[in-house]
Amino acid sequence: MTQAPERKNVVSRLYHWLYDGLERTIWMGIQYTYPRRFVSPLGYLGVLTGITFLVLGVTGGFLMIYYQPTLNGCGSITCAFNSIENINNTVPFGWLLRNIHYTASNAMVLLAVLHLYYQYFSGRFKIKNEILWVTGVILGIITGLEAFSGYDLLFNQRAGLAIEIGSSLANASPVIGGVLRLSVFGSGFTDFVLRLYAYHVFVLPMIMLILVFIHFPRYLVFDLPVISTVVGALLLIAAMFPVAVGSPYSPSNPQLTIPEWYLVGIYALLRTFFDKFVMGGLIPGLFFLMAIVVPFVDTSKKLNWKDRPFFTALGITTIAQVLVTTAWGFYVSPDTSLTTLERLYVDPASYFASMLGVTVLSFIGTYGFLRYLKSKERVRRAAAPMGPILTRRWVYILFILLILAQVAINGLAAQAISTGLKNMALFDTGAILVTFGVIAHLYRYSQSLPF
Repeated sequence: MTQAPERKNVVSRLYHWLYDGLERTIWMGIQYTYPRRFVSPLGYLGVLTGITFLVLGVTGGFLMIYYQPTLNGCGSITCAFNSIENINNTVPFGWLLRNIHYTASNAMVLLAVLHLYYQYFSGRFKIKNEILWVTGVILGIITGLEAFSGYDLLFNQRAGLAIEIGSSLANASPVIGGVLRLSVFGSGFTDFVLRLYAYHVFVLPMIMLILVFIHFPRYLVFDLPVISTVVGALLLIAAMFPVAVGSPYSPSNPQLTIPEWYLVGIYALLRTFFDKFVMGGLIPGLFFLMAIVVPFVDTSKKLNWKDRPFFTALGITTIAQVLVTTAWGFYVSPDTSLTTLERLYVDPASYFASMLGVTVLSFIGTYGFLRYLKSKERVRRAAAPMGPILTRRWVYILFILLILAQVAINGLAAQAISTGLKNMALFDTGAILVTFGVIAHLYRYSQSLPF
């Protein structure tokens, strides 16, 4: 009985020691919000993107231990590709780290894009300031470059194609083309992987961290159940769609390959065989420049997307353009009698005609619909309050079923690990995290129900 106060005193002293030690750090300057009820994750997609970045940092740090950023010294197969095969097939849990890292890289690009468009359509960028928006757009660009440099490190057939395109595009840049290509890809076949490795693991992440300190606001929503669900979803996707190592790069390999989904739009532009810098540099650059100047042009006090028909139509148009140019990037002529370049050729007339058509239709259609919607909402009626979706009894039933499912999934995960079923173990681990997020939200929902 006499030890309880001492334990409490020790815990209290430890807490105050940590608090006093962190009081003057940047982490105590941030106001964290831990929601007691479900909050739409759309409002803090930026935080979820940051969490994914942390997952990439942890998994990438372990992968660095076994990766060899060199091409020579491993026989007919490059050391870079050989080390990836070693990680995937030999290193304990190497397949796990690599699959999570790859899935998280794609998820981070997607979350960053969703975050940008949510901020745009919701008008939330007006509440803060232009600096946050501009740094966010720059962070999005660097995120794409980081992902590009990462999958190039495999030096498989897809990576080889990406490196060839990137090198030729850098070289085509006016004035600084030669210097840019030399600084990024090196002077030849011997050192470009090492340079890309340095950019991927140090240069670009450091720039991103500096921008994060400027971009992140003081008030952050940290919702553990949603974060658990997102991380669990990463594991589920990594288990259901394991990434293959592919085949080692060979210039004589006739295999057709397409870059990652976030680069195929630029790939489509380059396949029109017009000037490389105009197609692969100037046009995408103008797109990002348009995004940067948004807060300096849309200066009205209106936030709702319905009240901003012009800018809403403009945003929908950019989405339609991205979708169309991405579809063109995945297109390959089915005629196998043609040469590789002929199968990859994108007819400029068809391409730009489709872009012009989707631009006109999406802008006029969206703008006209919003103007019509505005005229119909001149007399607004207050909506009746919505009752609870679930009763307390059903919440208890679902809660018990989810707890039982959680126990069962833990057992399945342990069995999968013991029997060597790698993907099943990864899938079950992801299901555990997702189920935890659902249980936590269900509990919070039950607190708002009447007794």
